[in-house]
Amino acid sequence: MSMIGLIDCNSFYVSCERVFQPRLCGLPVGVMSNNDGCVISLSDELKALGIKLGAPAFKLQPLVRSGQIHLLSSNYELYGDMSQRVQAVLEEFSPAVEPYSIDEMFVRFDGFAHEALLEHARQLRQKVRQFTGIPVCVGVAPTRTLAKLANRAAKKLPDYQGVCILHAGSAETRHLLQNTALGDVWGVGRRLVERLALMGIKSAWELAQANPKEIRRHFSITLERTAQELRGVPCIEMSDLDEARRHIMTSRSFGKLTDNLDEIREAIRQYGQRSAERLRRQNGLAKAVLVFLKTNPHRQDLLPHSPSLVLELPRPTADSREILHAAGNALERIYRKGHLYQKGGVMLLDLIDADRQQLSLLDTPQSDAERQRSQKLMDVMDDLNRKMGRDTVKLGMPTPGAAWHLRCAHRSDRSTTRWDELPKARAL
Repeated sequence: MSMIGLIDCNSFYVSCERVFQPRLCGLPVGVMSNNDGCVISLSDELKALGIKLGAPAFKLQPLVRSGQIHLLSSNYELYGDMSQRVQAVLEEFSPAVEPYSIDEMFVRFDGFAHEALLEHARQLRQKVRQFTGIPVCVGVAPTRTLAKLANRAAKKLPDYQGVCILHAGSAETRHLLQNTALGDVWGVGRRLVERLALMGIKSAWELAQANPKEIRRHFSITLERTAQELRGVPCIEMSDLDEARRHIMTSRSFGKLTDNLDEIREAIRQYGQRSAERLRRQNGLAKAVLVFLKTNPHRQDLLPHSPSLVLELPRPTADSREILHAAGNALERIYRKGHLYQKGGVMLLDLIDADRQQLSLLDTPQSDAERQRSQKLMDVMDDLNRKMGRDTVKLGMPTPGAAWHLRCAHRSDRSTTRWDELPKARAL
């Protein structure tokens, strides 16, 4: 059976800092958001002091001055580089690695017996720590939702020692589902928890045992898929997940291998614009942009190259122009001529709610006016694209037939989208 692993880096931003500052190991350490506003990554030692994620940094300054805790400014380029190093190690263990966020990646494991898979996962965990210095936990299961659950168990329960493997229908999986609250299931938010409670569904196990048709009828096909995945039935792909979360990613395989920078630039521009649209739909702002490229790992005759780079944005934004500018700069820095690339993608990181952004003390009335103009322009673009069709308004000039376009030679005719283009009815 095909198994899916989720590798999650522990306190990733803090762990990256500790790799290059070993003196911080064992100390209470936190990493702050843009403009040193709030704490976005905490070491276990900092959590033990009762400090929570999102704590305002200014309230912690007395502890910093007394030397009781250590707070660092964020360094997204460092974190992006370390994420790429972790991915490079994972690719030695699996031919299929899917980044889910800067600190989480799905990998596929096929053809392993249980004991062999357990040993393989333990070796993977040990090698990532050895070659990158980053501690990780590994959760493996037949579906992504169960893999998320397994990873959570590997991190929270000491008996697993950082590696948990779940099999559909096993007593271990059932016990874990029965003891997992709905709010801890991937993709089940607070509002869904409240609505499901009215139906008497309060645990992951009860959701897994619910009638799928009833779940779809009362909620959505997305929640039905989640319930099926908890049973061990794979039915969620990366592109199916569009809920508000810590990152937004748009990634595609190109129609054919290409080393043409102009074509790749156009692809990255489109991916960045898609991600920005999704960000605005969930009323969010991004603080950083990650761009990555991949060559074909199965082509031994080609030079391998799988670079990525994270660039911090000057301010949290959902403006496609600012996001595409950063994505373009990142692409220029990672592209290497002579490599034939198979895939690329754009990921928006460190997302916040637009209604809760922390404004800078240096903001002026002009800054506020600029933000309002930006929002109005993006609203107009999104509104036109909703009414007139996707890509009616976009940034940049497309190149028809470029290599990065998806292959769709067998797509059926779509002329029925306009009434005046409908084929004439034939007489019966």
